[in-house]
Amino acid sequence: MTRVTVVGAGFVGMTCAQRLAEKELAEEVVLIDIIEGRPQGIALDLNQAAAVEGYQCRIVGTNDPKDTYGSEVVIMTAGLPRKPGMDRSDLLEVNGKIINAVADYVKNGSPEAKVIVVSNPLDTMVYLMAAKLGFDKNRVVGMAGALDSARMSYFISDKQGGGIADIRCMVLGGHGDSMVPMPAFSTVDGVSITALLAEDQIEAINQRTKKGGGEIVALLKTGSAYYAPSSGAVAMAKAILRDEKRLVPCAGFLSGQYGLDDIFMGVPCVLGANGVERIIELELSEADMALLQKSAEAIRTDLGLLREKNLL
Repeated sequence: MTRVTVVGAGFVGMTCAQRLAEKELAEEVVLIDIIEGRPQGIALDLNQAAAVEGYQCRIVGTNDPKDTYGSEVVIMTAGLPRKPGMDRSDLLEVNGKIINAVADYVKNGSPEAKVIVVSNPLDTMVYLMAAKLGFDKNRVVGMAGALDSARMSYFISDKQGGGIADIRCMVLGGHGDSMVPMPAFSTVDGVSITALLAEDQIEAINQRTKKGGGEIVALLKTGSAYYAPSSGAVAMAKAILRDEKRLVPCAGFLSGQYGLDDIFMGVPCVLGANGVERIIELELSEADMALLQKSAEAIRTDLGLLREKNLL
């Protein structure tokens, strides 16, 4: 039986469970949370929806880590969400402790799992998860560019007046304000947006992409995005579960690529049954490479804070 676990029954987690079930990516989806009753209630609701939607997938809501054992994929969404005016780095300590606790039972109960981290600050949390699990680094990956590129695609579509199905974007770097949108590698039906949009329009799209999550937080006031983040995470899970060999921008482990070492950061990754099966090195301009290095420095600053707090 194929089992996928979603850790955290907040909005991102519950929507991940819904998408996994509706796409029938596993025979069993386990939704786990520390709040008693919440994952069980969501699971019951989703199981009842199956009669209408027609999916053949069992959803289990639980507070017991043992129910997650034997998972093929684990999607880590648990953690404190951002609030207005809060930076992802503000979440470092509290979410780091949650990562440590989850890594313990994933390591013990699902030693062959591939792990997708969604919790923020993303690039730091995926590094911490990999360190605590001790798995091969290719089996741990962060959901970053899959979301950021989707946001960029929408902004381009909005500016163009439609046609989002033909748009493919690339966003590199950290999942935060230091991310690096790549217009030269972002296309509409194979045509670079640099040939379709004016320079000032592209720059406006780049900046809105960088602030994409914050824009939603400011509008909602009491929450953060969950539809698009869950879509990105489940698309990655699908690529792994179905061995799609799909090229997706996400936070993979770098060991010399792009001149960077011992860091998880957003890069083009080929996802398949083994997790991250290959990292693609794009030929970047000096300016873009400098931005990527700057983004890496921001991530390393957070990693230093984790070490100061004895969490890493």
